[in-house]
Amino acid sequence: MTRLTIPRWLLVPATIGALLVAVPIVAMALTVDWANFWPLISSEASTAALWLSLRTATASTVLCLLFGIPLAVVLARTTGTASTLLRSLVLLPLVLPPVVGGIALLQAFGRRGVLGHTLDVLGIDIAFSTTAVVIAQTFVAMPFLVLSLEGALRAAGTRYEDIAATLGAAPTTVFRRVTLPLALPGLLSGTILAFARCLGEFGATITFAGSLQGTTRTLPLEIYLQREGDPRAAVALSLVLVAVAVLVIGLTRARRDSLAAGTP
Repeated sequence: MTRLTIPRWLLVPATIGALLVAVPIVAMALTVDWANFWPLISSEASTAALWLSLRTATASTVLCLLFGIPLAVVLARTTGTASTLLRSLVLLPLVLPPVVGGIALLQAFGRRGVLGHTLDVLGIDIAFSTTAVVIAQTFVAMPFLVLSLEGALRAAGTRYEDIAATLGAAPTTVFRRVTLPLALPGLLSGTILAFARCLGEFGATITFAGSLQGTTRTLPLEIYLQREGDPRAAVALSLVLVAVAVLVIGLTRARRDSLAAGTP
């Protein structure tokens, strides 16, 4: 048995903090209408919203990886005023209310937006489309991946990268063979956080993409609508969203532990 090496008094606030998270989830599970659970979650609108959420969250997470990994590397390996300003800009969606983020996206990509007007002339309409959902999710989720990966890169340091460079490895080879493998646990954690944030995104989505069934109405939006008309369905769908999030976190955590242990 592992010896307890932390102050015992920390167990009290730690327990309270755990209960603060656990009690609402358990309460939701206890109040679900289990006798009608399947009919409540298997309606056409609910099923469409769930699959739309999974598809858009997956696409958004891919975009977060595509743009977030380079951003994290740049932030972790550079210093100075420009780096500080870039970090502040990238992390801004973490502190912005999601609705404000949605309005900002609408002003940029809406039909009358700064870029949207030009796109509209070209026949490209982004706002209130599935593409808008993906953009909104990426906007709010990418900082989670950047923050996690940047921390892992800083913790890993540059020693092994410097050694690889002195041995003649090209920068791209160092990045692919040294930098990313060293920061892989942080990358996986950031990917989990980004996907979970995409899956639960509401405010920016409804503001920028609207709530069109089968097109932009993700599961959080469907839950919100069901809350007004059928509270039992809202609770059941909320539990489904929790279950999906727990499953994703559990599977990815298991994979991360196996990588840390050195198993394929």
